[in-house]
Amino acid sequence: MKILVIGSGGREHALCQTFARSKKATKIFCANGNAGIAEIAECVNIKPDEVERLAEFAVENAIDLTFVGGETSLALGIVDKFEKCNLKIVGASRQAAQLEASKSFSKDFMRRHNIPTAQYETAHSAAEAIDVLRSGKFGNEYSPVVVKADGLAAGKGVVVAKDRYEAEQAVSELENLVGKKAIEKIVLEECLFGREVSLIMFADGENFALMPPVRDHKRIGENDIGANTGGMGTISDSSLLSQKDTEKIVEEIIKPTLKGAEDENFPFRGILFLGLMMTGTGAKLLEYNVRFGDPETQVILVRLETDLVEICEAILSQTLVNLKIEWREGNSACVVLASKGYPQKPQTGDIISGLDSLRNQNDIQVFHAGTARNESGDFTTAGGRVLGVTATAENLEEALRKVYQAVSEISWEGMQYRKDIGK
Repeated sequence: MKILVIGSGGREHALCQTFARSKKATKIFCANGNAGIAEIAECVNIKPDEVERLAEFAVENAIDLTFVGGETSLALGIVDKFEKCNLKIVGASRQAAQLEASKSFSKDFMRRHNIPTAQYETAHSAAEAIDVLRSGKFGNEYSPVVVKADGLAAGKGVVVAKDRYEAEQAVSELENLVGKKAIEKIVLEECLFGREVSLIMFADGENFALMPPVRDHKRIGENDIGANTGGMGTISDSSLLSQKDTEKIVEEIIKPTLKGAEDENFPFRGILFLGLMMTGTGAKLLEYNVRFGDPETQVILVRLETDLVEICEAILSQTLVNLKIEWREGNSACVVLASKGYPQKPQTGDIISGLDSLRNQNDIQVFHAGTARNESGDFTTAGGRVLGVTATAENLEEALRKVYQAVSEISWEGMQYRKDIGK
C-alpha cells in the first residue's frame, strides 16, 4: 500500500514510523514532513492546508490510504474532499471537526447531550467577555477563571487565570497571541480542579477502542508555570485512570458523544481525543480534539503492537469491534526539547548535536518536529518544539530515567526542556 501522512511535526514522525512497521506498507509519503521524517518517508512539498493540491497528489500517485495528523486540514474539510474523490482517508469530517475547531460549538454540544463539563459563557467580543467577567457569574474578583479562544490556536489559546484581573488581561492580549480569527468568540469557563488526563480512542462512527491514558505537561516552565504551549512532555501510565473511572467515562462521556454526533448527522470516524479533569465529583470534559495529540502520539504509538494499517482499515469499514488491538505492557515518557525563545519567538538555525549517539538504542526513539538540514547535512532547529525524546520501560520511573539520560546526549545553543515531566 502507498500511504500518505499529512503534517510536519513529531506526531507525524511517530505516525510515519508506525506505518513503516506495517507489512502492508510499501511506500510512505508525508506532506510536508521534516528532516527526521525524510529518513523514512518521501517528503512532499505541499502544506497541510492546501487541501486541493493534496487531493490531486493522492489521485495522481494512487495513494491507498491517507492519515491526517493535525486539526487544520480536518477543519478545512480534507476528509470530505478526499471522499468525493473516492480516496480512502482516516480523519474527522469537516462538520465533526467543529468539536475542536470551535470551543463554543463543542461546549454547546456537551450541554445538548448532558456531558459533564465546566460551566461556561460565550462572548462575541473582548468587551463582552470583560462584561461577563465583571458580572460575577464566575465568582468574585479573586476567583480563578479559564479564558479560551473559540478557534484553532495551536494549543496556545487557553489561559487559566488566577483571578479576574489576570482574566481581563488575557482577554485583552488573546488577539496578539492567537490572531483575530481565533477570537471572533471567546469562551469563559469556571476553573476546575483535580488531575488532568488525556484519553484518546479510535472510532468508526459507532464503535471505539481506547488507547492507554496519557498526561500532558502544557506549561513552558517547571512546576506548571509560564505560558501554555503545544506540550512540553507526556507520560503514558495505566494508573492514571482506574477501571472504575474508565467505565464511568465511557458511559457518561464517550457513548453520549458518539451517539450525539450520530444524531446530529456527523458520525465520528477517526481519532477522538478527550481532555479530562478528574475532579472530586468525577471526570469532567475540558475539551475535544479530533486527532492525535502532540506529544501524546509519541508515547502511545511506541506501545502499539497491532498493525496501524489494519486499525485504519477497520475504522473505514466500521468493523473496529472485531479487531483486538494489542499494546505493549509497561510505561512510556516523552520529553520535548524546544528552541530558545519558545513559545513566543523561537530561535532557529542552530546545529543539533548528539543525535547519532542515540540511533539504534533499545527503547529510545527521537521524533523530529521542528528540524531541517543545512548545506553540510547537519540537523538544525527549524521551529519552536524541535525534538520529542521518548523512552519505554517496565515502569514509569525507569522510562523517565531512560528518557532524561537520552536528553543529556543532545544539545544546541539555547535548548530548553522541562526537568519535571512525570513528576
